[in-house]
Amino acid sequence: METTQTPTRETTAQLAQADQKPKRKLPALHLPPKRKKWVRRIAILAAVSLGAYWFLIRPGQGGGVPAMGQYTPDTVQRRDLTVGVSGTGTVTPIDSYYLKPLVTGEVLEAPFEVGDRVEKGQLLYRLDAKDAEMSIQQAELSVRQAQKSYDDLASNLTVRAGGAGVVQQVLVQKGDLVSPGTPIAEIADTSTLTAVLPFHSADAQNIRAGQSAQVTVAGTMEALTGTVESVSSAELVGAGGALIRNVKIRVNNPGALTAANSATATVGDIACAGSASFEEALRQTVVAQASGEVVAVNVTAGSKVSGGSALATLGGTAAQSSLEDLSIALENAKLSLQRAQDSLENYTITAPISGTVIEKNIKAGDNVNNIESGSLAVIYDLSYLKLEMNISELDLSKIQEGQTVDITADAIPGQVFQGKVDRVSINGTTTNGFTTYPATILLEDYGGLNPGMNVSADIIVEQVKNALSIPAAAVQRGDTVLVPLEGCLSPDGTTVVDPTKTEERTVTLGGGDGTYVEITSGLSEGETVLVPAQTGMDAGAAGSGAVVY
Repeated sequence: METTQTPTRETTAQLAQADQKPKRKLPALHLPPKRKKWVRRIAILAAVSLGAYWFLIRPGQGGGVPAMGQYTPDTVQRRDLTVGVSGTGTVTPIDSYYLKPLVTGEVLEAPFEVGDRVEKGQLLYRLDAKDAEMSIQQAELSVRQAQKSYDDLASNLTVRAGGAGVVQQVLVQKGDLVSPGTPIAEIADTSTLTAVLPFHSADAQNIRAGQSAQVTVAGTMEALTGTVESVSSAELVGAGGALIRNVKIRVNNPGALTAANSATATVGDIACAGSASFEEALRQTVVAQASGEVVAVNVTAGSKVSGGSALATLGGTAAQSSLEDLSIALENAKLSLQRAQDSLENYTITAPISGTVIEKNIKAGDNVNNIESGSLAVIYDLSYLKLEMNISELDLSKIQEGQTVDITADAIPGQVFQGKVDRVSINGTTTNGFTTYPATILLEDYGGLNPGMNVSADIIVEQVKNALSIPAAAVQRGDTVLVPLEGCLSPDGTTVVDPTKTEERTVTLGGGDGTYVEITSGLSEGETVLVPAQTGMDAGAAGSGAVVY
């Protein structure tokens, strides 16, 4: 370092004598005014450049001597290093629910208040459901009607006998098109015959149902045994003005009798007052009840059938289309009923989650108008608080589930709350070419934190306990540090007095937290290193060789 001495009186005299010696004068230069200005500017720039070189560039060149004041000493010591990823956000409940009505009606019950703890499934509101119950009844009737229409058509596509008997005549054949009322077949039951015979009223009073009767067939005079089925209670005027009552007598057909035969009868010793023709037990013309094509004829003339026996089957495109339409109508009716029944459930509103009631906006006696009424109440699950924090794509690989998170809030100074990383979503958001990923952090013990508070979070990525470390700014390029030698520092060791007495030493670096860096070899605890006094221009370059977890 160069020094400047103050001139003494002797040197001043010598200079004066030298000035008195004859001097050789140089011819004067006559420069234009503008050129004189340029010469002065060049001289000033040269002086500034020389100063910059001497004080700024030269000390940094290899082999140069650093100037005093550019370094401060620091001791190699053990520290706990914490590597973290920081961010901010707003804490919210782990779950929240805004109750909104789906129906219209008067609130009959609302048995809860703000601040109450409610459990999932607990009754919160019960609305008047009379309209819904009426809708269900109407829907049930619609289902019954649709079902009946479908069943009737499905049944009517099979033409059946109305009773037991013998097919007298088949009136259609396969391929015929029929409509409701078209005759299909004639059936008659002649196995038993009945005759309604007149008896004098006074005699009929002595006849009872179930009595045996003697029946005589007119013309052949064949005698048959019959049974009294019924005795009429009404009196009629018979031939000659006599009062009569009709008695119905049944006989088994021996095989040859028909409705064309007539007969008389005697019950005990009471004879009838006239004759009557036989009546067949059944004679029926079966007709179609639906439209369609005859796709099958199941009987022929002379076939014995019982009640309900299939005589013919109807089908074809038109019949099947009609059946399908009725099937669709039935399904629609069932869906309407289900919808009405589901709607009834909406008149009883229960808690969807367990939690604390934060707001109650509707009370008993109020009327609600579907979702337009807004939220009836608000429930928060405060068993945990949740924080959504955006993680840079550069830090994403460091974040894992279960990592500890230190959380602070300006609203609660001096307190640090502990959280845990619950999950990290890979559904990132890209803005201006930079992607962040949302991480969910849960706080179980959140003390005085309230939902909606803004917080700062530090995710603890890694902690190094009792690490031998130095300031990261002390590390130079090439992983070297300056170690002061004897005479470098002031007696109290706080300042650098002779920066020429230093040693450049290579070290091995471990992890760091951005401020301090771990030293795994090259330095011992208690040694001193020189840390450059950083300026705004070179602060960012200090410690560029440090490794950060």
